[in-house]
Amino acid sequence: MRQRVRFAEAVESLAGQGFGAFVEVSSHPVLGMAVQEAAADAVVVGSLRRDDGGSGRFLTSLAEAWVRGVPVDWTAVLAGQDGTTVELPTYAFQRRRYWLDLPEPVVRPAAPGATGDDVDARFWEAVEREDLEALADTLDLAPELRGTLGTGGAVLPMLAEWRKHRRESTLLDSWRYSVAWQPSEGPAANTVALPSHWLVVLPAADSTDGDGSDADQVTRDLVERLRGHQGVDEVVTLTVDVTGEEGTELADRLRNAFDRSPATSAVLNLLPLAPATATSNDGQDIAVPQVLGATFLLMRTLTDVKADVPLWTVTRGAVDVTGARTVQDPADEGPLPEQAAVWGLGRVYGLDHPQLWGGLIDLPTRAGLDGRSWNHVAVALAGADDEDQFAVRAEGLLVRRMVRKPAGPRPEARTDAVFGGFTGTTLITGGTGALGAHLARRLAATGAAHLLLVSRRGPEAPGATDLAAELTALGARITVAACDITDRTQLTALLAAVPDDAPVGTVVHAAGVEPPSAAIGDTDLGDLRDVMSAKIAGAVHLDELLADRPEIAFVLFSSGAGVWGDGGHCGYAAANAYLDAFAERRRARGRAATSIAWGAWSGGGMVHAEESERLHRYGVITMDPEVAVGAVRQALELDEPSLVVAAVDWDRFAPTYSATRRRRLFDGIPETRRTESATPGADADGTGEGGEQSAGPAAAFAQRLAGAGSAERERTVLHLIRTQVAAVLGHDGVTAIAPGQAFRDLGFDSLTAVELRNRLKEATGLGLPATLVFDHPTPAALGERLLAELAPETAPVDQGDLASLDALEATVAALDPGDDSARTRITTRLQALLWRLSDHPADVAAPEDGTLGAASDDEMFDLINKELGLG
Repeated sequence: MRQRVRFAEAVESLAGQGFGAFVEVSSHPVLGMAVQEAAADAVVVGSLRRDDGGSGRFLTSLAEAWVRGVPVDWTAVLAGQDGTTVELPTYAFQRRRYWLDLPEPVVRPAAPGATGDDVDARFWEAVEREDLEALADTLDLAPELRGTLGTGGAVLPMLAEWRKHRRESTLLDSWRYSVAWQPSEGPAANTVALPSHWLVVLPAADSTDGDGSDADQVTRDLVERLRGHQGVDEVVTLTVDVTGEEGTELADRLRNAFDRSPATSAVLNLLPLAPATATSNDGQDIAVPQVLGATFLLMRTLTDVKADVPLWTVTRGAVDVTGARTVQDPADEGPLPEQAAVWGLGRVYGLDHPQLWGGLIDLPTRAGLDGRSWNHVAVALAGADDEDQFAVRAEGLLVRRMVRKPAGPRPEARTDAVFGGFTGTTLITGGTGALGAHLARRLAATGAAHLLLVSRRGPEAPGATDLAAELTALGARITVAACDITDRTQLTALLAAVPDDAPVGTVVHAAGVEPPSAAIGDTDLGDLRDVMSAKIAGAVHLDELLADRPEIAFVLFSSGAGVWGDGGHCGYAAANAYLDAFAERRRARGRAATSIAWGAWSGGGMVHAEESERLHRYGVITMDPEVAVGAVRQALELDEPSLVVAAVDWDRFAPTYSATRRRRLFDGIPETRRTESATPGADADGTGEGGEQSAGPAAAFAQRLAGAGSAERERTVLHLIRTQVAAVLGHDGVTAIAPGQAFRDLGFDSLTAVELRNRLKEATGLGLPATLVFDHPTPAALGERLLAELAPETAPVDQGDLASLDALEATVAALDPGDDSARTRITTRLQALLWRLSDHPADVAAPEDGTLGAASDDEMFDLINKELGLG
C-alpha cells in the first residue's frame, strides 16, 4: 500500500451524496465503527461474524438492516424455502398496530445544487491527490487562470500535509484528558456522621523502622482522633506485618475481630502508612511494593471472609495535586509510586466489590495530622456527596476528576534540551509488539536516526524480521535486541552496546504483559508480580541506569486502567498507576519524563481482540494507531508530565461505569453531564416521580398480570426475567437460566446488568435502578421485587379450596421445563382431573396449605392419583 486509503473521506463523501446505509460484507465486521464515526446518522450493519458465518447470521443481519429502514426483498431471500406470507397479528382483543413508523429519510440535495460541504470535500480531495485539473474544476476557474495553478511549486503538497495534521490534531484533541483536583463541596466536619464501630488495620511495629517515625505518629493520631470523634462508639485495631503476613493467618484474625465486635460497620486500612523499605536490584520488591502487597492481601481476605462492610484506605503522598495548589512547594519530591499503586489497586477493588467499597484518602507526605487535617479526613470518611477519592492538603479537602485537555494550536518546534527531536538512539521496550511497532513506523517515517527495538525474544519474536525490513526501507537504522528488562544485568549490557555515535536520546517504555481477567479473590501475589514486573521493574531499572542522562526524553506507556480502574485487572491497574506517579516523581528530581495512559488501540496492542470487543461494549473505542502515535510527539513538544489518550463514547461508558454506585470521577467531562441530564428523573429507589410506573406498551403486561392468580403472576414474571436474561447473555432459550442461579455465576457484569435493567424497564414500565441485579442476585429474588411493585399483595381473603389449587399450580410451574416426560404425564392426569371435576363432585379433602409447595414429583403424582381415584 503506497498511498493513504482515505477511508473516512470516502465515507463522508458518500454520506454527503445522500447514501444513508452501509453494509460491510465480510467474515467479521471491522470497519463498521469507522464508518459510523465518519457518518454518525447512517445505518451501519455487517453480514457475518467470527465463528458465526452461517445462513442464520446472514438472515439476522438482513433483519437488522430491515428494521432500521433498509429495503430487503424478502421474497428473493426466502425463495425456495417454501415460505408463505402472513399478516402480522395484533394483540389479543386490541385491534391496534404497535409497529413504529420510521420517519421519511432526509434526502440530501444533489448536484448541480451542491452544498458547501460537497465543494469543500472535492477541494481537499483534489489537493491531496495533487490533481490540478480537478482543483480547477472545483474552483470553477476561467480557462485563462487555470495555468496559474501550476506555478505555486509545492503548494499542493504543503496544503495536503497541513490538512492532514489539522485533522489529526483535531481528533487527538477529542481523545486528550488529564487528571485534575478540585475543592470538595462536602459538608462541615461537625455535621457529618461516621459509622459507630470501626476496625482499623495497622502496620505492625516490627514491619516499620520502629524508631518512632513520623509515619508511626500519623498512624497513632488517626486512630486516636477516630476514637474521639463524636458518634464513634468503638475502634478495634488489628496489626499486620506488611513484610510477610500469610493469607490464612490474616483470615483467621479478621474473623476473630469481627466475632469480637459484630457491630463493626467499616474498616480503615492504614497499612500503606508503613515506612517505605529499601528495594533490591532483583526486581522482586520493586515489582510488588510491600504496602501494595499488604493492602492486596487485606482486600482479598475481606472478600474471603465475606465481610459486608466498606473499606477505606489511607495513603500518604500517592497523588500530585500541583494544579490545585495556591502556593507551590519547591521542596516537593513528587508522588510516591508505591503509594499510587495502592490507589490503582483500590479503584479495581471498588469496581469488583462496590458494596464493600468506601474510598481512598491521601495525606501529604511530610505534614502531620492536626485538627484541621483530621476534619477533612472525617468528611472524607463520611463519603460526602458520593465522592470516593480524596486528597487532604493545606488548601483543604480535594476531590479527583478527569477533565478534557485539548492541546490547542501546535507549539513551535522546541529547541531546548528536554526534547530536541528523536535524535541519537530511540530505545523502545516492547519494540516488536503491536504498540512498539506502530510507534517505530511513525518515527522511522519522520526521520528518527536509530531505533533500538527491545523485547524478550528480540529477533526471534513473531514478525520482528519483517518489521526490521519495513523500517529499514523507510530510511531508519534498526537494531532488534533480546533483553529481559526486569533483569538489571541484561539491561546494563544492552545499554553498554549502544553505539557511541548514536547515544540514547529517547526512551519509550512500552513493554507490558497482557493481563488475564481475574477477581481479586482469585489472584495471588505471584499473579500480581507476573503482570507488574515488566512495567515497574523495567521503568525503575531504566531510570537508574540512565541517571547520568537526565536530559533524555523518557516516555512511559501506561493505561487508562490505572486512571479509572478496570474490573478484574487489579495488578495491571496498580502497575499503570505506579508508572503515572513515577513520571511525576522523576520530573520532580529534575529529569524529563512523560507518562501517557492509553485507551484501546486498533490493530492489537495492550488488549487482545476479545478484550477489545468487551471495552467497545463498555464505550472505550479503539483508536487508529496512525493518529494515536502522534500523541507521543505532541506530549513531548508540550512537555507534559502525564496525559490520558482515549477514545470514549461517554453515552455508553459513563452509565456503565456508575452502574453499581454513583462515581464522581467523570463529573468534569461535559458529555457525562449531558448524559445525566438527559436521563429521565428517578427517585432513590429507581422509580419515576411519585414511584409510579412508566406509561407505554408495558400496560399490556400489567393487564396480563391483573387477570391472573398469584401463582400465574409469579410464573409470568419469572418467565419474563429468564427470557430477558437469556437474550442479554446470548442463550437460545431459558433452560440454562435457573431461577435460583446467581447472576454473577451466569456471567453478568456492569454492562450486562444495565442492559437487563433497560430491557425489564421497557417490558414492565417500572423505574428500576442500575444496581437491580446486584441488589437482587438471582432471577427468583428479582422476580419477587418486580412482582411486589407490579402486583402488590392485598389483604388475604378466605379462598377455601382455591389455596390448594394455587399451591398445585405453583408446584407445576416450578417443574423442570426440560423434562418432557414428566410434563406429559402431569398434563394427562390433570386433564382427567378436569373431566372428573366437570361431571362428579370431589370426595377427597384438599391437603393443608403449604404441603404441595414442598412435595416432590412422585408425591405430587400420588396426590393426583388419589384425587382421580386411581391410587
